[in-house]
Amino acid sequence: MTARPDTPRSRRDRPAKPALSREGIVAAALTVLRAEGLNKVTMRRLAQELDTGPASLYVYVRNTAELHAAVLDELLGTIGPAPTEGSWRERLEQVLTAYTAMLFEHPSLARSALTAWPSGPHYLNLIETLLALLDEGGVPPAQAAWGVDLLLQQATATAAEHADDDTTRDDWDALTDAVRNASARTHPHLAARSGDLLAGAPLARLSWRFQALINGIERTAVPPTDAVPPN
Repeated sequence: MTARPDTPRSRRDRPAKPALSREGIVAAALTVLRAEGLNKVTMRRLAQELDTGPASLYVYVRNTAELHAAVLDELLGTIGPAPTEGSWRERLEQVLTAYTAMLFEHPSLARSALTAWPSGPHYLNLIETLLALLDEGGVPPAQAAWGVDLLLQQATATAAEHADDDTTRDDWDALTDAVRNASARTHPHLAARSGDLLAGAPLARLSWRFQALINGIERTAVPPTDAVPPN
């Protein structure tokens, strides 16, 4: 006798769900990120995607912040190795620009990356690459170590600052109008430099920022490690 189409299927007849893993959770998070944005990359949403309960995910990922950091690390794997042509400065800038460009593709992740601390293999590879290039340029080891943090902060903040949403564009337009219309009587230096403040293509300004930081890192010694921080 043929079963009716609406007859419930036995659990034994259903295909087995893939076993949960950290890699599978991160892969699902990337799928949701690309389709729906970072604000949808939550434990509840991923549980739906993976056909499981949210509590099951916490066995592999402690919280949403760790999940976002793991997603960032996975995307860092798309950057690729350092270029082989050019000076160490040029190659260092190209790596940093590639990192910034990756974050530009995921502006919400750029904002999260300001506080996320990836610890996966791709992030470690990025740090290794930056340290190797600074070492090639003869930058003292301690300055290179502190400098890597500064360079990545600048790249991340740049991408987060220019996240492509209506609020950011409205804020930028308001600031631009305020700078252009500044009174020479009350703000003489601002009025005189308004053109310079707003000039320059984004990539040109990004390049200048990186070069200014690299120059400073190369020339600025770090304080003694036992120095007492200022109050």
